[in-house]
Amino acid sequence: MTTSLTTGRPWRVILVFAVPLLVGNIVQQLYQFVDAIVVGRHLGVDALAAVGATGSMLFLLLGFAWGLTSGFAIPTAQAFGARDFVAVRRSVAAGTLLTGACTVVLTVGAPLLAAPLLALLQTPPALMDDAVVFAQVSFLGAGALMFFNYLSAIIRAIGDSRTPLVFLALACGLNVALVILMVGPLGWGVGGAALATVVSQAISVLLCLEFVRRRVPVLHVRREDWRVSRSELADHLRLGLPMGFQASIIAIGTLTVQVALNELGAEAVAAYTAASRVDSLAVALLQSLGLAASMFVAQNLGGGRPDRIRRGVKQATWMSVVAAVILGGLMIAFGTVMVRLFVGDGSHEVVGLAAQMLAINGASYWLLGILFVLRGTLQGLGHALIPTVTGVIELVMRVGAAVILGAMFGFVGVAMSNPLAWFGSVVVLVPAYLVARKRLAAMPIAPPVATPTTPIAVIGPTDGSMAVDAIVTAPIPLPQPAAMSARLPRFRRSFTRRGRVDHR
Repeated sequence: MTTSLTTGRPWRVILVFAVPLLVGNIVQQLYQFVDAIVVGRHLGVDALAAVGATGSMLFLLLGFAWGLTSGFAIPTAQAFGARDFVAVRRSVAAGTLLTGACTVVLTVGAPLLAAPLLALLQTPPALMDDAVVFAQVSFLGAGALMFFNYLSAIIRAIGDSRTPLVFLALACGLNVALVILMVGPLGWGVGGAALATVVSQAISVLLCLEFVRRRVPVLHVRREDWRVSRSELADHLRLGLPMGFQASIIAIGTLTVQVALNELGAEAVAAYTAASRVDSLAVALLQSLGLAASMFVAQNLGGGRPDRIRRGVKQATWMSVVAAVILGGLMIAFGTVMVRLFVGDGSHEVVGLAAQMLAINGASYWLLGILFVLRGTLQGLGHALIPTVTGVIELVMRVGAAVILGAMFGFVGVAMSNPLAWFGSVVVLVPAYLVARKRLAAMPIAPPVATPTTPIAVIGPTDGSMAVDAIVTAPIPLPQPAAMSARLPRFRRSFTRRGRVDHR
C-alpha cells in the first residue's frame, strides 16, 4: 500500500500511520500476555518464572535470527521500488536460501545449548527442568518463527502492510486457543505452551505461502531464480547481519539482568516476568509512535520538506510524552490489579515486587517516549551511528544497574536498569537531534507535492526500549519525473538496486 506522509498536518498523519503499527504490536504483545496468564494460573508461579527465565536466552538466539531474516527483505523492497521484478524474485530466492540455512543451524545446535546456557545464567534449580523443556521446544520450532517472519517481511516489502497484520492476528488468536488447550485440558505443561506457539506459527507459514501462491505473482520464484550468485547472498547478509547483531546487543543486556534476577530467586523472576508482560503493552504504543515518526521523516526528507520534519518531530515528541505520562499514571494506579491476572491473590510478594517495577518504569515512560521519537527521527534521516551508539549505551547502563544496584538494593535495583538505560540514551539523542535540526533549517524547501513512495517497515521482536526495527530510511521511489528527483537534498541516503548504500 503506497502511502504519502508529505502532505497534511504532521501530527495527524503520524498518528494515523502509527495506528496499524500499534495494532500489530498490541496483538503481538497480547498473546504473550495471555500465555503468561494461562501458565501462571494453571501451572503456578514457578512455571511462570521458568518461562521467564528462558526469555533472555531465547531473545539472544531467536532475536538474532529474526533480525537477520527481516534484513533479508530489504533488497526485495528496493528491487520492487525500482520495478525490477526479476531482481525481486532473485532476492526472494536468496533470502529463502539464507533463512533455510539459518534454520538448520539453529534447530540443530540451539536445543543442545539450552541446558548449559541456562546453567550458566544461574537459573534456580527449582525452575531448571521446566525452563529447559520450554527452551528446547521453542528452539526445535525456530524454523516456523523464522519463515513466518521472513514471509511477512517480503509481503510488506511489496507495499502490503495489512496482510501480514491479518496473519499475525490469526497466529496470535490460534496461539491463545492452543495454549489454553495444551496447558489446560491436555496438561502438557510449559512444553505445551511452547508447542502452541510453534504450531500456530507453522500454520501461519502455510497460510502465507498460500496467499503468495494465489495473490502475489511477483513473488513467485522460478527455477532459474534459484541460481543466486555469491554477491547476491553477500548483499542480503550485509543488510541482515547488522539487524541480527543489533538484537544481540540488546540480548546481552537482558542476559545480565536475568542473571541478577536468578540470584534473587524464583519470586523475583516471576515478578519481573509478570511486570514485563504488562509493561510491554505501554511500550508498544510508544514504539509505534517512534516508528511512525521515522517513516514520516524519511518521506519528507525525500520530498525535500525539512520544515515538515522539524514540525513533525516536535509534535510527535509532545504526543509521545503526553501518552507516556498517561500510561505511566495507569501503570502506577492499576499495575497491581493487572499483575494479579498472572499469579492470582496468593502470591503477595510477587505482586508487590511487580508493582514496584511498574511504578519505577511508569514514572520514567516520558524518557522512553522521547527516546523512541528521536531515535526514529535520526534513523529516518539516514543516521546509523548515533542509534547504534545509544544501543551500546543502553547495554552498558542496563548491565551496570543490574550488577551494581542489584547488589545494593535487590529487586528494586534491578528494576532501575530500564529507566537508567533510557536516560543514558536520551542524553546522547537530544544533542544529536539538535545538530540534525540545524542542518534541516539550512536546507531549501521544495514545493508541497505528495511524494509517491512506498515506506517499508520491517518489524522484529522488542525488549526494553530498543526495538529491533529496520526502516528503509530513504523512500523507495516509484517511477517519477527527473525533475522531482532533482530536488532531493544532498545528504539523502539512497539505495542502489544491489542493496548497497550511498551517502551523498
